[in-house]
Amino acid sequence: MKKLTLILAALSFAAVLSAQVKKPTLMIVPSDNWCTQRGFVENYDNQGMTQTLPNYNAAFNEDQDLGFVIAKISGIMADRGFPLKNVYEEMKSINTTSAELSALQGKNGGSVQTNTYTEVRNRAKADLILQLNWKVNNVGPKKSVTFNLEAFDAYSNRSVASATGTGNPSFSAETAVLLEEAVNSYMDEFCARLQSYFETMLEMGREIGLDVYVFDNDEDLDLETEFDGKELIEIIEDWVADNTVGHRYNLVDANELQMKFEEVHVPLYDERGRAIGASDVAGNLRKYLRNTVQLPVDVKVLRIGLGQARIIIGSK
Repeated sequence: MKKLTLILAALSFAAVLSAQVKKPTLMIVPSDNWCTQRGFVENYDNQGMTQTLPNYNAAFNEDQDLGFVIAKISGIMADRGFPLKNVYEEMKSINTTSAELSALQGKNGGSVQTNTYTEVRNRAKADLILQLNWKVNNVGPKKSVTFNLEAFDAYSNRSVASATGTGNPSFSAETAVLLEEAVNSYMDEFCARLQSYFETMLEMGREIGLDVYVFDNDEDLDLETEFDGKELIEIIEDWVADNTVGHRYNLVDANELQMKFEEVHVPLYDERGRAIGASDVAGNLRKYLRNTVQLPVDVKVLRIGLGQARIIIGSK
């Protein structure tokens, strides 16, 4: 009886511990390839260069299966304890904000161009993006689904895990049901890889990129300018080293006008449990340069994405 009690206690403790394991927040979206094949794309002006990106608004409005398919995969992941961000709800919120801004700026003849592909990621701040691609196969009177599900780090865009397969032919007419039947046998290994990657991030930090540029300024300041006997380039690198997990970062390029940091490992969350992105790190560096180093020129932060930010020293 005593041995049985100990076993039951151990199992109970393991169950509680499992429930307390922190899992990555996911957001499931149609893959870039799926959107491109169906013409759900849109061109954007990216600093003078045309960039073609998936158009989630068109995809959800025109493909009747997409919402059901995303919901089905979301349910599968939720059943395994993963917190989820809803891409459709994030997209609606962005569209509402964009419409309000357009109405406000319309009085002055201005316009707002919303890049939903990027904004939905910035707003959701999911840890991992799951890109889903699928196609329906006709096998006589039956149908099957071939799928590809690939997870990417939302900050570094690094591929984390993937699963590809084809379900058994079925008489079901619903694409979402066919997809569920196809993916179920792959999900245990797929989810284990997601969790392993996330636990490594919790220990080693999240990877971001950080660029520093010096523009023309009235003080003739550049990264070789000295403050209390240290060049600005050294001051910035010391700050990055002191504010990374395990002092892990890679300074891949540096001269008097720019610094480029890659693989900068930062904590996943701040003291209030909020996700830390590249712009947050850049903002803290900006405060340090303005308040502690006391640079005599303006310092601005430009967010490129969740995992990339630029610091601009001097006037534009």
